[in-house]
Amino acid sequence: MKKTPTINRLIKIMEDLRDPKSGCPWDQEQTFETIAPYTIEEAYEVADAIKKKDQDALKDELGDLLFQVVFYSQMSKENGGYDFDDIAETISQKMVRRHPHVFAEKENRSTESQTIAWEDQKAEERLKQSNTTIGALDGVALALPALIRAQKLQKRAARVGFDWTEIEPIIDKIREEIDEVTEALNNTKDQDLIAEEIGDLLFACVNLARHVHVDAEQALMAGNDKFQRRFENIEKELQALGKQIEECSLEELEKHWNAVKSRETC
Repeated sequence: MKKTPTINRLIKIMEDLRDPKSGCPWDQEQTFETIAPYTIEEAYEVADAIKKKDQDALKDELGDLLFQVVFYSQMSKENGGYDFDDIAETISQKMVRRHPHVFAEKENRSTESQTIAWEDQKAEERLKQSNTTIGALDGVALALPALIRAQKLQKRAARVGFDWTEIEPIIDKIREEIDEVTEALNNTKDQDLIAEEIGDLLFACVNLARHVHVDAEQALMAGNDKFQRRFENIEKELQALGKQIEECSLEELEKHWNAVKSRETC
């Protein structure tokens, strides 16, 4: 694969940073395990720039994310493994393989049918890569954010028929889980049990989101943003009144909260 001069330069910079004699001590010490958290952080910073619609920041963050890929490829190359070309070629082959309607069959597909075909192809690839029979949930990454992983686990289970077809049983399940959380809170001081019941409740809520075609992670992010916005408006109101938020009673804070909420929904 022919690399562009800019990619060549980036790869060379990474080689220099990792040079055992003249490189950067920090870069020399890194391993796959130590770099992984930075990769996750960079991916979130890409998402943050997109959310803020800041194209300059997005360009910068995408560069940081690309650098992570170059970092991994250099560490692998040093150990006699794959390099950047191998990574690029592997993903190129995968994209062609998973889009036969574009590169081979030339058939028209809807977004929904392509999603189904994509998942079928992934399942077939997992089976070929395994020497033993694989389960429906195999391959769902453990390091995913919990809400995203829950949604993926549920989608995988649904593909083999383990799923409700109506919304009402899901609502009933959420009510059941709320009752179990309440019972745990009232009858035990076992924090592990309480945490387990709350986890079951969250999992059930993710299932509801999935069934109504809502991304649970994005929904909670929006809820976080809403809370932050309203809370900051309360702080501004109190500041204008010459008050500190710590000085206010919960009843007063709820009054301001409801006022802020009312203005947003008018």
